[in-house]
Amino acid sequence: MNNLEKIRVLVLDDEKDFTEELCEYLTHLGMDAVEANTASEGMKVLSRSGFDLLVLDVRLGAVNGLDVLKEVKKMYPGMEVIVVSAHGDMDTVINAMRLGAFDYLRKPFRHIDIQIAIERTRKFLWVQRKLRQAEEKNSLISKSLEEKIDRQFIGVSSQIQEVFDAAMTAASYPDSNVLITGESGTGKENIARIIHYSSTRKNHVFCAVNSSAITETLLESEFFGHKKGSFTGAIEDKMGFFEVCNNGTLFLDEIADMPLNLQAKILRASEEKIITRVGDTKQIPTNFRIISATNHDIEQKVTRKEFRLDLFHRLNTLHIHIPPLRQHRDDIRPLLLYYVELFSVQFNKPRVQIDERVFDVLMSYDFPGNVRELRNMAERAIILCKADVLSPADFPVRAGLQTSDPTPEAARRPAPNPPTTEPESSDLKSHERALIRSALKQCSYNQTAAAELLGITRDTLIRKMKKHQICITRKDDSES
Repeated sequence: MNNLEKIRVLVLDDEKDFTEELCEYLTHLGMDAVEANTASEGMKVLSRSGFDLLVLDVRLGAVNGLDVLKEVKKMYPGMEVIVVSAHGDMDTVINAMRLGAFDYLRKPFRHIDIQIAIERTRKFLWVQRKLRQAEEKNSLISKSLEEKIDRQFIGVSSQIQEVFDAAMTAASYPDSNVLITGESGTGKENIARIIHYSSTRKNHVFCAVNSSAITETLLESEFFGHKKGSFTGAIEDKMGFFEVCNNGTLFLDEIADMPLNLQAKILRASEEKIITRVGDTKQIPTNFRIISATNHDIEQKVTRKEFRLDLFHRLNTLHIHIPPLRQHRDDIRPLLLYYVELFSVQFNKPRVQIDERVFDVLMSYDFPGNVRELRNMAERAIILCKADVLSPADFPVRAGLQTSDPTPEAARRPAPNPPTTEPESSDLKSHERALIRSALKQCSYNQTAAAELLGITRDTLIRKMKKHQICITRKDDSES
């Protein structure tokens, strides 16, 4: 393949005659072939130089070649392996493929057989490299930063470039708090991690906390820590989030759902940078930065007295808004290419391609779940596909959402049926209460299913049930 650089192959087999003969043949084909005759020798050779392909015997003296395969795929996930054996049975073949082998050949085989197997591998390696080049062009972060945040950030649109530029600006001011807003699934935590790991705080802790997931009885202990014996169950001293994040970053997700009684304490701690553990009198200085995120209109929450104005101003020193995917559709193609490649490799389906019609369908879809929904779509398509080409049938979308409706709640899931009884009044609170009760009833009071139906998280549903004093009962829609 002309546009593929020379393939480097390691032939690992305990038969010296076999490795010499095969290396000579592969070199004649224009490859860079190296031989090794023991497992330890092979691992040393691999550690010294980069290889594209390993030809591996199942039996290496007293060593099981499948154990070597497992170790190789763990240490060098990008390298392909062709397993060969004179003693293999079907179980060996199955185990080898499960462990990540690209192909399997039974000895003795003709030179043409190994050539065909390597040609298949060459084509895959070429596709991988081309996609890797495309990824690097579409990725807005460096490979080293990607490894640190354990995430990718793909985009070609001007909107996403602006978000990335804003994140880089925030990273340059490591003591300033940042508020990130955007719909669910837009990648707010990705941006928070990019800011942290691009700043001078990158060598210290990044601690992500869901502000609504901590029970009220543990709020103070979790954030400020506690002293041994300060309450039942406090069997030892414990550091809180603020102390753990000294010189690092505290990421507060779903900040708008934080209970009011905690907001005042968060405000004071963020201003003074001094905390006191529960049950202690000693003051502990800590230098942390807060990056917070929400998918709510937090200014409306402030207007309704559900969020403190002074805390809002404290957290909103720098503001980054991530637009929904439907507002930067140019990123759908590179994102889909990235996720299809990711899951193809993960599920050992290397030759999966995408029918051009898929892009046409997805470009007209509104993605209420944003990038997270697109990722889930790609994963599902790869898992369920039976062919080598993904078609529009592999990406089912509801026709009703193939519009440009900007409403975040226009989700793929069916909407709850309207309440069978009229709400007590025409105010928003009563309508919300009635809608929650209706969804619970439709789902036989299964909170997870009801939350899915309403398009919110289970934690949010539970909070709203407490707010509206809705009890779970199967008798009727009664309230406490």
